[in-house]
Amino acid sequence: MTYDPLSSVDELMALLADCADVWDTPDRSGDPVDILDHGLQVAALLAVSHPDDEELQVAGLVHDIGHYLVPAGEAGHGGHAAAAVEGLLGARVARLVAAHIPAKRYLAAADPRLALSPESARTLGCQGGPMTPAEAAAFEADPDFPAAIALRRADDAGKVVGLAVAALESWRPVVERVAARRQQGAQSAGAGIRGDQGAEVVGESVPCRIVQQSITF
Repeated sequence: MTYDPLSSVDELMALLADCADVWDTPDRSGDPVDILDHGLQVAALLAVSHPDDEELQVAGLVHDIGHYLVPAGEAGHGGHAAAAVEGLLGARVARLVAAHIPAKRYLAAADPRLALSPESARTLGCQGGPMTPAEAAAFEADPDFPAAIALRRADDAGKVVGLAVAALESWRPVVERVAARRQQGAQSAGAGIRGDQGAEVVGESVPCRIVQQSITF
């Protein structure tokens, strides 16, 4: 891990602002919107579909910051983002962030109508490919399975060039509430995700980059 975990809302908001004009691939050959625009679109979609789940909305806002933290680290970007935000935003947000890659693998196996962007289709193979039936059953068994799928659906939809969305600063109160709840529940919080070595995602394989990561979801 080549970055420090985020320690304050101000630090997170500054990092997100820095993601403007930063792309999921260094050569900009990937998705058609930058990391900040994509996160804002995903969070906005989740605010509409899940208005009472602020943790899910914030997970959508930050889910791709791993591309900024470790450029060209496609296979491990979910784990990098999760490790960076867990201490600030809590274990559930981190788990949902990490789960956006295995959720793609799940949908690739379970939804024949799934329409991935060209970049998401390209990276599916190096992220482990479609889940096996056993992996899919394990993924479905988690109580947060519906939230993970909702984030992934929004992830796939939130790549519209020129879409008008609320500015980053409009999300500060939501992020602050999520961070405050994390601090209030810190004494009883579980271990959560502790970086790449402690992260486990059901069925995640990374043959295109050797960052073995399996986040138990």
